[in-house]
Amino acid sequence: MKWTHWISALTLAVLLSACGGAKPFNETDHEEGEAHAAEEGHEEAPDRTTIAAKVAQDAGIRVAPAAAGIIADEHEVQGLLTPVEGRVAKVMARFPGPIRSLRANVGDRVRAGQPLATIESNLSLTTYTVPAPISGVVLARNASIGTVASESAALYEIADLSELWVDLHIFGADAQHITAGVPVRVTRLSDGLTAETTLERVLPGTATASQSTVARATIRNLDGLWRPGSAVKARVTVDQAPATLVVPVIALQTAEDQDVVYVQQGDTYRVRPVKLGRRDAERVEVLDGLKAGERVVVAQSFLVKADIEKSTVEEDH
Repeated sequence: MKWTHWISALTLAVLLSACGGAKPFNETDHEEGEAHAAEEGHEEAPDRTTIAAKVAQDAGIRVAPAAAGIIADEHEVQGLLTPVEGRVAKVMARFPGPIRSLRANVGDRVRAGQPLATIESNLSLTTYTVPAPISGVVLARNASIGTVASESAALYEIADLSELWVDLHIFGADAQHITAGVPVRVTRLSDGLTAETTLERVLPGTATASQSTVARATIRNLDGLWRPGSAVKARVTVDQAPATLVVPVIALQTAEDQDVVYVQQGDTYRVRPVKLGRRDAERVEVLDGLKAGERVVVAQSFLVKADIEKSTVEEDH
């Protein structure tokens, strides 16, 4: 069990103890269960627990009704953010000569026409101003005051980063399924920042180094939080199909080698074995074992599982 899960389970145990140790199930159910177990010649594992509403709330247990939904056919790929072609400019000297001033540094935002440098022309021995050709962010400064500017060396490199390309690398059979126009969720690997966009095109060539097909989308970046060169992953949705009944994947647990969810009825939480169908990264289709409208634990379900399993351990002793 992960530390976070262990701590949450310990918190729930403390909360339950503070409330007088809520019984895993009521006495009538217990007696009926024992009688049935005696008839069958074995003991049945508890299939429910009771948790007071305040305790459940404090432990972060949340429920939601099972309902119809959409199961997506998704492909996860990786890629890089790059500046949009045509939105990067090199700032060049018109005439060679000594650089007398530089007025911007890497990271500065500049506007089109803003003076960036003054240079003394070797031809006329007068100074002239070099303006920014576009609005954007200074990516590189390649000059120093007092050095000689040439007509072939860039003083600055500027990029308009208000939009960025997301170049995704697609391998193998995925390239046959991913086409332009489908939704894409982009996630930055470094911190999980996400953005929703649409795949614009699949490039006709193949990336030489990786032998992958490149698919391209564009994301808005007006706040500048996305940066060129950042590694990203993307979930590309190529199809969506309706399902009669779905629950979040995080609602699923395993009990006695069965897929189960936990259904809330008042303060009682019952184990419910379910038969599952299609799934995507967030939702899973329920084919049997659950009805629409039943309230399923969708957050901290492992705490409910732990409390029921704790009952089994206590009974064994």
